[in-house]
Amino acid sequence: MKLLYDSLITITKALLPIAGVFNKKLQLGAKGRAHSWDILDQSIKKTMPKIWVHAASLGEFEQVVPVLEKLNRENYQIVLTFFSPSGYENKKNTTLVDTVCYLPLDTTANASKFVEIVEPSLAIMVKYEFWPNYLKELKKRDIKTILVSGVFRENMSFNKWYGSWMTKYLKAINHFFLQNEDSYRNLNRLGYLNARVSGDTRFDRASHLIERDNQLDFLDRFIGDKKCLVVGSSWPEDIQVLQKWLRENYESGDCKVVIAPHETGSDKIKQLVGQLDDEPILWSSLKRNQKTLTPKSVTALQQSNILVIDTIGLLTKVYSYATIAYVGGAMGTSGLHNILEAATYGVPVIIGKNYKKFPEAGKLEDLGGLFSVSTPDELMEIMDQLLTDDFLRDKTGMICGHWINSNTGATREVLNYLKQIDEKLVIS
Repeated sequence: MKLLYDSLITITKALLPIAGVFNKKLQLGAKGRAHSWDILDQSIKKTMPKIWVHAASLGEFEQVVPVLEKLNRENYQIVLTFFSPSGYENKKNTTLVDTVCYLPLDTTANASKFVEIVEPSLAIMVKYEFWPNYLKELKKRDIKTILVSGVFRENMSFNKWYGSWMTKYLKAINHFFLQNEDSYRNLNRLGYLNARVSGDTRFDRASHLIERDNQLDFLDRFIGDKKCLVVGSSWPEDIQVLQKWLRENYESGDCKVVIAPHETGSDKIKQLVGQLDDEPILWSSLKRNQKTLTPKSVTALQQSNILVIDTIGLLTKVYSYATIAYVGGAMGTSGLHNILEAATYGVPVIIGKNYKKFPEAGKLEDLGGLFSVSTPDELMEIMDQLLTDDFLRDKTGMICGHWINSNTGATREVLNYLKQIDEKLVIS
């Protein structure tokens, strides 16, 4: 099976540039990987020990941020790699690390070349990024490797006939820091006991969001003294289920709406605007004209019902303005986005129906802080309840905030382990 895997990776490497002609994300990834070796050659400091951190995409990067913030940049050069354009394109200029590039595809030659160039003293993998050839190379060179916020599910490839061969490559990981007990049990069944349930570092990340300055230009004037629904990381399927409520809310004017779509390309924004009965104001337009805002345009902002955040990087601040948060991704099949970023502000959270692969959502629903909806009518019902019943809304929000605060601490466990390896790895 390993031979077949290597053959498929080689074929994939050859076909990606062609596939990129038809898919923008694949095109970005292919072009980005073509420059990875140049980035490494130009930035790697041979005289300085390195820490290699790998996150598949933007979500996994957010999980490792609390750890990155404490890694010692004075004594170590930190090299961050991504697999997905959603990670690299958004975080290629992050100041938390020294070097950022795409991870070259998992061929035997690439893995050997990458590890030889970077020469990491420590490798940090996030969640469930398991590339056999890279793991084999790390094990071969006896490089300390840990998994942060790891997840092991029963239906993962390790438990399938076609993927069980990969189990032995997990030997490269010295310690597994896992999100939950189910992951611990599933990993144990694979024969690995060098693990602990430390929790999800995203809780630490989310808990710190409320400590910063979250004020944003225009939002105070847009919202005024009204309640506000923040729709975060939305997809067309999410807007579709919201349309009926948005139509009635437009007529009543009771609640302001801020929509931050997952994709902000001009064609995606045009599609979003086309789904709305009310003509929204675009954040980019406000920013572009902020120096020449007239009393008339300010009045238009205050009287508008929907504001679309057509840029990236603002959502975690926008959530601080929410009375209620709708987190997108679960109405379709793209995957539920981060509910913790909304819950940390102590507001009720609403999501779509497809969230079975996201245990944190099920847990918060059981506690009474989250509501899942399947139809426009269900969305209408829960929105009406939360907007009219102050006690229910406050109680639900309080559950969310308490849930975040009671699940912090995963980062501390990871950092304590790293200090045991070498005190110089972590700053105080």
